Amino acid sequence: MQAKKSGIVSCITAPCGILAQNELTLQPIGLTPVISFDMYIEQLYTNCLAEAAYYIESDGESAIIDPLRETEPYLAMASRRNSRIKYVFETHFHADFVSGHIDLSRMSGAPIVYGPMAKPAYDVLTANDGQEFAVGKLTIRVLHTPGHTPESTCYLLLDEKQQPHAIFTGDTLFVGDVGRPDLLDGVMTSEELASMMYDSLNQKIKTLPDHVIVYPGHGPGSACGKNIGKETFSTIGEQKKFNYALKAQSRAEFVRQVTDGITPPPAYFFEDARINKQGYAPVEEVVHRNTKPLSAAAVDAALESGAVLLDTRDANEFEKGFVPGSINIGLNGQYAVWVGTLLDIHKPIVLVTTVGKEQESVLRLARVGYENVIGYLEGGAAGWKGPLDKVHSIEASEVPGWLKKGTAVIDVRKPGEWSISHFKGAQFIPLAEMPLNLAQLDKSKSYVVHCAGGYRSMIAISMMKQQGFTHLINVYGGSASMINAGLDFVPGDETAVTR
Repeated sequence: MQAKKSGIVSCITAPCGILAQNELTLQPIGLTPVISFDMYIEQLYTNCLAEAAYYIESDGESAIIDPLRETEPYLAMASRRNSRIKYVFETHFHADFVSGHIDLSRMSGAPIVYGPMAKPAYDVLTANDGQEFAVGKLTIRVLHTPGHTPESTCYLLLDEKQQPHAIFTGDTLFVGDVGRPDLLDGVMTSEELASMMYDSLNQKIKTLPDHVIVYPGHGPGSACGKNIGKETFSTIGEQKKFNYALKAQSRAEFVRQVTDGITPPPAYFFEDARINKQGYAPVEEVVHRNTKPLSAAAVDAALESGAVLLDTRDANEFEKGFVPGSINIGLNGQYAVWVGTLLDIHKPIVLVTTVGKEQESVLRLARVGYENVIGYLEGGAAGWKGPLDKVHSIEASEVPGWLKKGTAVIDVRKPGEWSISHFKGAQFIPLAEMPLNLAQLDKSKSYVVHCAGGYRSMIAISMMKQQGFTHLINVYGGSASMINAGLDFVPGDETAVTR
């Protein structure tokens, strides 16, 4: 796909989720870059959160849309490009991460802009539907698009000729999907919000020219949609062809499709939405307060008082030796998302990290509102004074031998992955639902646990070990390696799903 309008368009991707200058890699997102002195757009995509923030610039002025909590990347980019941040736009009260809008406004002096119906507990500019903001020679037009939430707003970017160029859709429209309409916790029903979204899409989005670029707030892996596509951008024309929500249908059918099959949102979503409405402490204060070294004795005392021990090392490090009772959620995957899905945001946390990764572990927790961190075990796992536990891992080719011994197989992938194909006879317990389903399993039995590649299975095994399961086996490479080894995978729902 090629851009129809002029502009330098690129994507900065942070593979491990850190928006730090020394860890960013610049890579194209599929649009053909065209040099223009009137427009510069960058999508700053963070894989760990499947979240996209945006930098828009023209004629020495810039705007940021939906920034992450740390401000340095945006301030550094504006400084590097000799640009002044003029506005910080928010598409809605985010539920899956704590936005950096308050800190960025404080640091840059730029006002925070929300669309209609937003009523935060701090000073913002609440825009009217259709209100326009000048950024250099560009114009950003407010399009109020309630549905995901009542205040949800898209921002339409007009070029120097006042022609539509791109739309920043937040959680209203994704590639192949739309935002979930069930996050108001009883204030409004999913059906009411979905009906509002139907009007927003048909009256505000589908009426735009087909060439307009769609820049959503999330990509694949985000829990803000049901089945978001793998791309992080598209066009209105492409979405009208392939996105079920933009195809012609009645209001009733749209509401049914959008609300059908929505899995429960992670519990932390409601706390993060509250934080984004009420405000928060500067992130640098949070990181400084929570990055404290702890002795093994201090860690032991914290655990006795009910703290959760979170090990952020890679799975291949964790399996070789870990503090008994710790949960492994590695920095090398969707760390913040799985922490938010599986751990109680109100419980205190003690960290075990690779030496040198303490601050990163704290910062990425703060991104999703997890600020109750007591500190970290000084020296990492090696600093523990007692015996370390281990995880037994095997190659996929060894699985049949274990099955002959009576070992059961547990698949912890997502429902969509399971429905495509799964190991015949496996028990299905999605990782997100594991805390509620462990009581159904026999602790005296032996289990082979797998996901798609090994990241989630190690999380699952660590949780099971914490709950007293002892006969657990991890599969290197997960289902991918099992398929390559010729193990019997069946499509669809040919075997019973056990939860």
